[in-house]
Amino acid sequence: MNNARRKQLADAVALLVQAEGLMSEAKEMLEGAKDDEQEYFDNMPESLQGGDKGQAAEAAVSALDDAVNELDSAIEACTNVAGYVETAQE
Repeated sequence: MNNARRKQLADAVALLVQAEGLMSEAKEMLEGAKDDEQEYFDNMPESLQGGDKGQAAEAAVSALDDAVNELDSAIEACTNVAGYVETAQE
């Protein structure tokens, strides 16, 4: 592999590392929002938990949990891809 391609791959790895960092930061934000929404739901009177507001809060918690799980997968994928690219550089 020539130096130009190695540089290209190094730049790609740097972008993957940056993407991992940004996704990790977003994941932390989403986890915080999910925890806050769960606390909001948990502190609702039971009579409201079954109503529209309670159902909306539960749906939000579920959607945020799904988003966090997807980000976990994406972060892992970035790590894997960076490893493959680093192997290709050798």
